[in-house]
Amino acid sequence: MMKLTRARNAILPAVAVIAAVALAGTASASPKIGDPAPAFSGLDSGGQKVSLQDYKGKTVVLEWTNHDCPYVRRHYATGNMQKLQKEVLASDIVWLSVISSAPGAQGHVSGKQADDLTVSRKAAPAKVILDPAGKIGRLYAARTTPHMYIVDAGGTLVYKGGIDDNPTSWGEIEPDTKNYVRLALSEMKAGKAVSNPSTRPYGCSVKYAY
Repeated sequence: MMKLTRARNAILPAVAVIAAVALAGTASASPKIGDPAPAFSGLDSGGQKVSLQDYKGKTVVLEWTNHDCPYVRRHYATGNMQKLQKEVLASDIVWLSVISSAPGAQGHVSGKQADDLTVSRKAAPAKVILDPAGKIGRLYAARTTPHMYIVDAGGTLVYKGGIDDNPTSWGEIEPDTKNYVRLALSEMKAGKAVSNPSTRPYGCSVKYAY
């Protein structure tokens, strides 16, 4: 019954994934697994400059987010995203949430609004990076919210794609859901290669400035 429910739930989200991919033409070519992760710098929600270089020697998780996207809301409403963020924090891994929504578009927030969301949702990112011009998003070819990336301590991109294998925008996170980010981090900790380095992201299209 659970598998049938997941199959049914995946029908409409699959359409959304296709739409998001179709709308992603403004993003640049996707960075390759095994290559150095694209260097970037931007301003965080407090107006301070932050760059990937700041975290040299540490594993970094990048989360593209949009609080108004139903797919993102599901992961935060169920506590799934916050749980993963706190696991990452306890492992001395850096979690950076990136908001690439353009001014006037869904998900665009001010620094204060971003901080208020962090508090109200009990989220635990190290930083929330505001990317209203979409420069960082396009650099990574981020297509959806959420869209996840992992950069290892050597600065190499080792994972890109969806947060998990259950592309739906509603309901609880089912027990047999495979969380690709958690799995990749666990494999890295064990000294293993990431078994699923590239997966299909799902969610709302990133609301880039055009």
